[in-house]
Amino acid sequence: MTDQETIELEAAAFRRLIEHFRTRTDVQNIDMMNLAGFCRNCLSKWYLAAAGEKGIEMDYNKAREIIYGMPYDEWKEKYQKEASADQLNAFDEAIKQHDPK
Repeated sequence: MTDQETIELEAAAFRRLIEHFRTRTDVQNIDMMNLAGFCRNCLSKWYLAAAGEKGIEMDYNKAREIIYGMPYDEWKEKYQKEASADQLNAFDEAIKQHDPK
């Protein structure tokens, strides 16, 4: 496989992941953080960092809009639910596992 083919496959897989997250609005970011250690906001930050590495001017709100498929505030209003006490407790424990200090 060539380097270009690798890039194209990785890009296709990333686009598929983003589309999956856009259609699975029932999956809350806190649940993703608790299970996998990353969420839509993490992807937005990684996207923004990659843009910066390439010298592409972008802000965090634009990066989030690319990942969420709409402005973040709109997504929050439509789909974000209040985190339960159990989710928050699991988040506190997950942070220890995903980011040990």
